[in-house]
Amino acid sequence: MDPVTLIVTAVALGASAGLTDTATTAVKDAYTALKRLLARRSVDVSGVERRPASTAQQTALREDLADADEPVDDELLAAARAVTDAVAEHDTAAAAAIGVDLNDVRAAFIKIGTVTSTGDGVRIRGAHVSGGISVDDVRAGGSQDPSPR
Repeated sequence: MDPVTLIVTAVALGASAGLTDTATTAVKDAYTALKRLLARRSVDVSGVERRPASTAQQTALREDLADADEPVDDELLAAARAVTDAVAEHDTAAAAAIGVDLNDVRAAFIKIGTVTSTGDGVRIRGAHVSGGISVDDVRAGGSQDPSPR
Protein backbone atom coordinates (compact mmCIF):
# COMPACT_ATOMS: atom_id res chain seq x y z
CA MET A 1 0.00 0.00 0.00
CA ASP A 2 1.44 3.36 -0.93
CA PRO A 3 2.03 5.87 1.90
CA VAL A 4 -0.88 8.18 1.05
CA THR A 5 -3.32 5.26 0.81
CA LEU A 6 -2.10 4.02 4.20
CA ILE A 7 -2.76 7.42 5.76
CA VAL A 8 -6.20 7.81 4.15
CA THR A 9 -7.12 4.27 5.24
CA ALA A 10 -5.93 4.97 8.78
CA VAL A 11 -8.01 8.16 8.96
CA ALA A 12 -11.10 6.37 7.64
CA LEU A 13 -10.63 3.46 10.05
CA GLY A 14 -9.86 5.77 12.94
CA ALA A 15 -12.91 7.88 12.19
CA SER A 16 -15.09 4.78 11.93
CA ALA A 17 -13.76 3.11 15.06
CA GLY A 18 -12.17 5.83 17.14
CA LEU A 19 -15.20 8.06 17.41
CA THR A 20 -17.59 5.41 18.70
CA ASP A 21 -18.53 4.97 22.35
CA THR A 22 -17.15 1.44 22.30
CA ALA A 23 -13.72 2.31 20.90
CA THR A 24 -10.80 1.26 23.05
CA THR A 25 -8.30 3.67 24.50
CA ALA A 26 -5.64 2.23 22.17
CA VAL A 27 -7.69 3.10 19.07
CA LYS A 28 -8.63 6.57 20.35
CA ASP A 29 -5.05 7.38 21.38
CA ALA A 30 -3.56 6.20 18.08
CA TYR A 31 -6.15 8.12 16.07
CA THR A 32 -5.66 11.28 18.15
CA ALA A 33 -1.89 11.09 17.59
CA LEU A 34 -2.38 10.71 13.82
CA LYS A 35 -4.81 13.63 13.69
CA ARG A 36 -2.37 15.80 15.67
CA LEU A 37 0.41 15.10 13.15
CA LEU A 38 -1.90 15.84 10.23
CA ALA A 39 -3.13 19.07 11.84
CA ARG A 40 0.50 20.22 12.19
CA ARG A 41 0.72 19.79 8.43
CA SER A 42 -2.54 21.76 7.96
CA VAL A 43 -4.31 18.65 6.66
CA ASP A 44 -8.02 18.67 7.49
CA VAL A 45 -9.58 15.26 8.15
CA SER A 46 -13.07 16.50 9.05
CA GLY A 47 -14.62 15.43 5.73
CA VAL A 48 -13.49 11.84 6.20
CA GLU A 49 -14.55 11.96 9.84
CA ARG A 50 -18.07 12.94 8.80
CA ARG A 51 -18.23 10.29 6.06
CA PRO A 52 -15.44 7.69 6.51
CA ALA A 53 -16.61 5.47 3.63
CA SER A 54 -16.98 8.36 1.16
CA THR A 55 -14.67 7.98 -1.82
CA ALA A 56 -15.03 11.71 -2.53
CA GLN A 57 -13.90 12.65 1.00
CA GLN A 58 -11.01 10.20 0.82
CA THR A 59 -9.96 11.65 -2.55
CA ALA A 60 -10.06 15.17 -1.08
CA LEU A 61 -7.85 13.99 1.78
CA ARG A 62 -5.42 12.48 -0.74
CA GLU A 63 -5.22 15.86 -2.49
CA ASP A 64 -4.69 17.67 0.82
CA LEU A 65 -1.85 15.30 1.68
CA ALA A 66 -0.26 15.94 -1.72
CA ASP A 67 -0.57 19.71 -1.22
CA ALA A 68 0.69 19.75 2.39
CA ASP A 69 3.73 21.87 3.20
CA GLU A 70 5.50 18.90 4.80
CA PRO A 71 5.92 15.63 2.92
CA VAL A 72 4.75 12.28 4.22
CA ASP A 73 7.53 11.09 6.50
CA ASP A 74 8.34 8.12 8.73
CA GLU A 75 6.66 9.71 11.76
CA LEU A 76 3.37 10.12 9.90
CA LEU A 77 3.56 6.62 8.45
CA ALA A 78 4.26 5.13 11.89
CA ALA A 79 1.22 6.96 13.29
CA ALA A 80 -0.97 5.68 10.43
CA ARG A 81 0.26 2.12 11.01
CA ALA A 82 -0.45 2.49 14.74
CA VAL A 83 -4.08 3.34 13.92
CA THR A 84 -4.56 0.45 11.51
CA ASP A 85 -2.89 -1.97 13.92
CA ALA A 86 -4.97 -0.74 16.89
CA VAL A 87 -8.20 -1.02 14.92
CA ALA A 88 -7.29 -4.50 13.66
CA GLU A 89 -6.52 -5.64 17.20
CA HIS A 90 -9.23 -3.87 19.18
CA ASP A 91 -12.13 -3.17 16.82
CA THR A 92 -12.73 -6.13 14.55
CA ALA A 93 -15.97 -4.66 13.17
CA ALA A 94 -14.16 -1.66 11.74
CA ALA A 95 -11.23 -3.78 10.61
CA ALA A 96 -13.67 -6.02 8.72
CA ALA A 97 -14.10 -3.18 6.24
CA ILE A 98 -10.90 -4.51 4.71
CA GLY A 99 -11.78 -7.59 2.70
CA VAL A 100 -8.36 -9.30 2.63
CA ASP A 101 -5.48 -8.13 4.80
CA LEU A 102 -2.18 -10.01 4.42
CA ASN A 103 0.90 -9.09 6.39
CA ASP A 104 4.43 -10.57 6.23
CA VAL A 105 3.53 -13.35 3.80
CA ARG A 106 6.12 -15.55 2.09
CA ALA A 107 4.71 -17.49 -0.84
CA ALA A 108 5.46 -18.71 -4.32
CA PHE A 109 2.14 -17.32 -5.56
CA ILE A 110 -0.89 -15.52 -4.11
CA LYS A 111 -4.29 -15.81 -5.77
CA ILE A 112 -7.25 -13.87 -4.39
CA GLY A 113 -10.73 -14.39 -5.85
CA THR A 114 -14.00 -12.57 -5.30
CA VAL A 115 -13.76 -9.93 -2.55
CA THR A 116 -16.50 -7.55 -1.45
CA SER A 117 -15.68 -4.90 1.15
CA THR A 118 -16.95 -1.55 2.39
CA GLY A 119 -13.37 -0.31 2.70
CA ASP A 120 -10.15 -1.54 1.11
CA GLY A 121 -10.75 -4.69 -0.88
CA VAL A 122 -7.25 -6.12 -0.59
CA ARG A 123 -4.30 -4.98 1.49
CA ILE A 124 -0.94 -6.76 1.27
CA ARG A 125 2.04 -5.58 3.34
CA GLY A 126 5.50 -7.04 3.62
CA ALA A 127 4.87 -9.83 1.12
CA HIS A 128 7.72 -11.80 -0.41
CA VAL A 129 6.25 -13.49 -3.48
CA SER A 130 8.45 -15.28 -5.99
CA GLY A 131 5.90 -16.36 -8.62
CA GLY A 132 3.35 -13.57 -8.70
CA ILE A 133 0.07 -12.25 -7.40
CA SER A 134 -3.34 -12.56 -9.05
CA VAL A 135 -6.28 -10.53 -7.71
CA ASP A 136 -9.68 -10.86 -9.40
CA ASP A 137 -13.17 -9.38 -8.93
CA VAL A 138 -12.68 -6.92 -6.07
CA ARG A 139 -15.58 -4.66 -5.10
CA ALA A 140 -14.49 -2.14 -2.49
CA GLY A 141 -15.50 1.15 -0.99
CA GLY A 142 -19.24 0.55 -1.31
CA SER A 143 -21.89 -1.55 0.38
CA GLN A 144 -21.30 -5.19 1.23
CA ASP A 145 -24.08 -6.23 -1.16
CA PRO A 146 -22.22 -8.58 -3.55
CA SER A 147 -24.82 -8.39 -6.29
CA PRO A 148 -23.66 -6.62 -9.45
CA ARG A 149 -25.14 -3.24 -10.22
